Amino acid sequence: MIKVIKSGPLLSIQDFGRNGYRHLGVSQSGSLDPYAQTIANCLLNNDKNAAVLEVTVGLCELAFECNTVISLFGADLNATLDEKPIYPGWTYNIKQKQVLKFSTGRAGLRAYIAVKGGIQSPVVMNSKATDLNAGFGGLNGKSLIAGDTIKITPYQSEFTQCGALMPPKRKIVRVYPSPHAQLFSKQIINGFTQSSFKVSHNSNRMGVRLQSDNYSLTHSHSLPSLAVSPGSIQLPPNGEPIVLLNDAQTTGGYPLLGTVIEADLHQFAQYRPLDTIEFEYVTFKQALQAKQKLDGHLNQLKIALKSKS
Repeated sequence: MIKVIKSGPLLSIQDFGRNGYRHLGVSQSGSLDPYAQTIANCLLNNDKNAAVLEVTVGLCELAFECNTVISLFGADLNATLDEKPIYPGWTYNIKQKQVLKFSTGRAGLRAYIAVKGGIQSPVVMNSKATDLNAGFGGLNGKSLIAGDTIKITPYQSEFTQCGALMPPKRKIVRVYPSPHAQLFSKQIINGFTQSSFKVSHNSNRMGVRLQSDNYSLTHSHSLPSLAVSPGSIQLPPNGEPIVLLNDAQTTGGYPLLGTVIEADLHQFAQYRPLDTIEFEYVTFKQALQAKQKLDGHLNQLKIALKSKS
């Protein structure tokens, strides 16, 4: 068991989320940074979809009530184990009664804790992910709070420490064009790719809201509701784009500027308020190549870990 002493702003159980239910109005949910989840699980030789803990901002404290092994990945939120610093990208042997604490960091927003054997929780619609809006999955469909206990399988053996690097971040986010492009003027399309946006404080797991000093993105278009998904970039009439994330609704009526390609979408898990984002359009071929490059990074890691063992 893991006992939550302090939860911080948002601590939740997540996996890759729910796929195949959007036609029923069920959001995907799941880890906002699936690559961090994947690498954290690979380091422990877990299934890549084993449930993990997603720590937002930090400021949480966890007590382990059994021996286990963890890996830490994602943002560096200044974690300590029994008051000794530990770092993202590494595995750590945990002894019963040890305490893991996070303060916070200056770069990145979310850290991921994988546990040997995965987090144990009920499977709902083929996933353990917490859907915070609908109230199911995870632990009773809610974010974790002080006093909650998280079920894990004890692991008594020593585990050889290993680590891995996260794929490098890009300064410019790549976007696949939207079918709504013909609705927008060249001024709006050019304004989108030539502007520097700041992340709004009014951002969450549903979406990242963006602000800029460029007022050329305002418009008066309105559409019937249509399907949207994580990565869709909505443009409300006020001209401030919204990049939808995992907890977003399944339909929306704002026209779309495009879709963040899969290889870049995970970066939105780590953007903090006032961080700067720029965008560029790419072709389907370029999007596919970017995904293949990222998958190659993961495959190299798996080969390296197998050779180590």
